[in-house]
Amino acid sequence: MQASQGRSAGLGLALASAFAFGGSGVAAKPLIEAGLDPLHVVWLRVAGAALVMLPVAWRHRDLLRRKPALLAGFGLLAVAGVQAFYFASLSRIPVGVALLIEYLAPALVLGWVRFVQRRPVTRAAAAGVVLAVGGLACVVEVWAGLSFDALGLLFALGAACCQVGYFVLSDQGSADEDAADPLGVIAYGLLIGAAVLTVVARPWGMDWSLLATDADMGGTEVPAALLLGWIVLIATVVAYVTGVVSVRRLSPQVAGVVACLEAVIATVLAWVLLREHLSAPQIIGGAVVLIGAFIAQSSAPKAPSGPVAGGPVVGGPVAAGGASAGADLQHAEKGVVREEDSAVG
Repeated sequence: MQASQGRSAGLGLALASAFAFGGSGVAAKPLIEAGLDPLHVVWLRVAGAALVMLPVAWRHRDLLRRKPALLAGFGLLAVAGVQAFYFASLSRIPVGVALLIEYLAPALVLGWVRFVQRRPVTRAAAAGVVLAVGGLACVVEVWAGLSFDALGLLFALGAACCQVGYFVLSDQGSADEDAADPLGVIAYGLLIGAAVLTVVARPWGMDWSLLATDADMGGTEVPAALLLGWIVLIATVVAYVTGVVSVRRLSPQVAGVVACLEAVIATVLAWVLLREHLSAPQIIGGAVVLIGAFIAQSSAPKAPSGPVAGGPVVGGPVAAGGASAGADLQHAEKGVVREEDSAVG
């Protein structure tokens, strides 16, 4: 009963994280169309969230001594890495292709568990990944802009690998007595990510006056500051907190498949709030992603022959080195709807 309740809570948190990450593109697009550079929007997002989480970082300052490698890994991979590689890929390949490759992360997590940890993976988890990735290809309409650029594809694959780091590091040592508090990990991850992105984005060249104006959201004028507040508080702080906690209650591979819903949520929100058109393949693809996520999250561990990486294991280690090691981000980065949404990929 307790395990079932923990899994249900984890699934709810994973869905909340997917919604929060998925809504970032809808808020970022009006800011980009108002004149802000996408990379500056990303920096505002991460730096703003880091400031919000600063009191949390101070409260958990002992983590700098206890878990320096975990904090550095989360900041470099789950926050800065996803963003940097994703933007680099967008400069060379279409956004749909970049998104599809980035969201290969759930499959890569399964590969890590199966071939690096040498642990069995349930068929349901594998089938869910295949369905989710296939449905995602329809959601982003990958065929609409196919082009081959080896370096661009490598950058996108780098973003996928960094997202794997998000899911694996989120569960690092969750069963240990000396487990790091997820809020502290997120706080320092954002601080480190903001520091790295400051060098990349160079925010001192940003037009700060744009934040005092209004931006057009589907025909409605919305204060730019309000949109930025949503991106910082909901699409970053809430998204990361619910996402990391969900990984600890589920498992990196299951939470990774559920995270594929971010692209579906982003597309639907763009349809509702930005008046963007939803094609039949996108609707069908969204349904397929939902089916894949449902199949993956409903998979259960096989009986006592040993731990299985396909189903939710409440409170147990599920990834690297016996106790997992890794995001939009997706997403980190995660929630991009179109090329204009690239600030939050």
